[in-house]
Amino acid sequence: MALSQQKFREIVFQLLYSQELGHPSDDLMIDLMMNELSVSKRNVRLALERVQQIQQHLTEIDQSISSVSTSYDFERIQTVTKTILRVGVFELFFDSHIPPKVAIAEAIRLSRKFSTPESASFANALLDQLYRQKEGQHVDLTTMEKLTLSLKESEETAAEIAQEHPLRPEPENEEDEPDQPFPSL
Repeated sequence: MALSQQKFREIVFQLLYSQELGHPSDDLMIDLMMNELSVSKRNVRLALERVQQIQQHLTEIDQSISSVSTSYDFERIQTVTKTILRVGVFELFFDSHIPPKVAIAEAIRLSRKFSTPESASFANALLDQLYRQKEGQHVDLTTMEKLTLSLKESEETAAEIAQEHPLRPEPENEEDEPDQPFPSL
């Protein structure tokens, strides 16, 4: 059965993200993707080839992202969003088979699925600015600054919520497991 471009792009994103986090072996990722996403070994191998193509252009891709994200340091961009942007920039500049508007729309879709609405807006604005630069059109950095502020506020809110409601650590072994999920008052 043929794999849709959207599903293929999701696999590429997930493989690239896993490389960013821990550099697992290709064999491990092939098995994981095949089992979790019910896709063929051939499709996962093709996605891995695309990941390698993206990694070959990573310096250029990251420089492109940094050039437009002037008020938000590249290193502060969350890994999920950064990975989505890398896929989008690769498709914009290095894959002539994908129309630019499709590359931007797909980055927005990936952001909505794997990240936040603010991330989707940020990806849309950033990729649109890069596309405009590529076409020699005027670039409006004010829009990027506004969306960057929204992304920062979203991250601050998430950090506050995480501090107010920390996750309960897992017990070391079953004997440490409390009888009740929460202490009684």
